[in-house]
Amino acid sequence: MLKNLKEQVWQANLDLVKFNLVILTFGNVSGFDRRRGLLAIKPSGVSYEDLRPIDILVVDLDGKVVEGKLNPSSDTPTHIELYKAFPEIGGISHAHSVYATAFAQAVKEIPCFGTTHADQFNGPVPVTRFLTRKEVRADYEGNTGKVIIERFAGIKPLEMPAVLVAGHGPFSWGRTPEEAVQNNLVLENVAKMALLTRLANPKITDLPGYILNKHYQRKHGPQAYYGQKTRSHHK
Repeated sequence: MLKNLKEQVWQANLDLVKFNLVILTFGNVSGFDRRRGLLAIKPSGVSYEDLRPIDILVVDLDGKVVEGKLNPSSDTPTHIELYKAFPEIGGISHAHSVYATAFAQAVKEIPCFGTTHADQFNGPVPVTRFLTRKEVRADYEGNTGKVIIERFAGIKPLEMPAVLVAGHGPFSWGRTPEEAVQNNLVLENVAKMALLTRLANPKITDLPGYILNKHYQRKHGPQAYYGQKTRSHHK
């Protein structure tokens, strides 16, 4: 079942290691088949070295395992909430990468100081509030998804494909599992750049909005011209 999606999710999880975004078994990537209402996700606590495509779990939107023998990631309820709320996305990545997690632990958004940030994220990367004691007791992972959704009121998920969960770490997403991990990688790098930028100039202010908008729109806007158009075999 969902063989291609499971292989994509398996590879995306290995990419977390490749890009130095995770240590030990921390972190996970999932992918979602909207037509069937099923997601594929990494099993909980399994080392990346031992991970195989067959180990990837298939789970429905009620959190029930429909294929696989292992336990799914403990963050599965968070992924489910995001897939339900953000119909544009098809992949989610979660890591405890050092620099992005530092901002999450500081409960500070990642400011946009330069065009590297603006090329991927349309403004500062937002941070959620802390979960309440009641929310943690009732459904910690599910409510983690809900506080992300709450923070994204008025924000388009594909224009801001990442968030920092206060005291926890970053989640990122995209149209595919591969894109979700790529956004996770860029997020980690712009977080590092932001810290170094503020160290170099503690009085630095945000990138002017007109430059931010230009860089974001030239890559992602309706008149985007960054990169190459798909080439046709026909003359």
